[in-house]
Amino acid sequence: MRNQFQWLSYLLVLCCLACHTEVEESLCASPLEELMRIPKGFPAIDYPEGNEFTLARWELGKQLFFDPILSVDSSVSCASCHQPNLAFSDEFAVSLGVAGRPGNRNSPSLANVAYHPYYTREGGVPTLEMQVLVPIQEHQEFDFNIVPLSTRLQEDPHYVDLALQAYNLQPNPFVITRALACFERSLISGNSPYDQYLQNRKENALSAEAKAGMKLFFSDQTNCSECHGGFNFTNYAFENNGLYENYLDEGRFRLTGKETDRALFKVPSLRNIALTAPYMHDGSIDNLEAVIEHYTTGGKNHPHKSALLKPLNLTTVEQAALLAFLTALTDEDFITNPLFRE
Repeated sequence: MRNQFQWLSYLLVLCCLACHTEVEESLCASPLEELMRIPKGFPAIDYPEGNEFTLARWELGKQLFFDPILSVDSSVSCASCHQPNLAFSDEFAVSLGVAGRPGNRNSPSLANVAYHPYYTREGGVPTLEMQVLVPIQEHQEFDFNIVPLSTRLQEDPHYVDLALQAYNLQPNPFVITRALACFERSLISGNSPYDQYLQNRKENALSAEAKAGMKLFFSDQTNCSECHGGFNFTNYAFENNGLYENYLDEGRFRLTGKETDRALFKVPSLRNIALTAPYMHDGSIDNLEAVIEHYTTGGKNHPHKSALLKPLNLTTVEQAALLAFLTALTDEDFITNPLFRE
């Protein structure tokens, strides 16, 4: 069955060449070139030494990503909380781990994680390879340990074969973390209607309402792009957005112990934001309309609230325009790409 899965995965890679938006280029591209294709306006991906991209490593990482074998009771996988059709996020305020244990925070999208300078909402993990260890060992997620997990995989001839092909090693902690990171780095999203309009590839990609929302988004009136700027719509800074006056989650303070970091969280990307409800670090806001309303009012008072936040007093028409623009950041090719399906 797994051999059939691997064969099918490679077939999907080839099929994707004929389905890609840039058809002429894709028909001439190899599977490796297709997976490593960088959207216009995006910087090159920095692959760490020893984990350069190869198709064998990607295939191993993909199978691990969708396999609940990573959790202690084989009940949940990475994909349980990071679903392809939801831009690799999920629809819950907080995700459920093994034995139905609720997590502490809302699951973020994995789109474009290759470009993040650090990971987790307090920024305490410096590399994607290291981040993979977090869900594996967390009691409320996989509740496992990388050492017995390695032993489990080494007893599986299929994973042994894939690991040898990918790294010329048994499926040990090095292989597991590198392969998962290799797959996640391929989750590149950069073909939304906004991108098509920006690059003059589709004149009518944005509606008049979305264009009005775009102008508003990048204006001094809202200052949205101060935090959500750049090709990935985030500056990766740590900010407080006035969600509460008193926070149960201490945010970046958990990492640094500095009072000035209390209730600060990493600014998320807005790409595919219409798909990743509910919102905020705790999933406490159900929809984008309510998110826009939150910023329209300026949020609640907190000593560490960003100085950029102020009541915007947006009209109903302006709020609808902003919503239309944010919705135009949805990349349909990304969420329907067969390469990223189980």
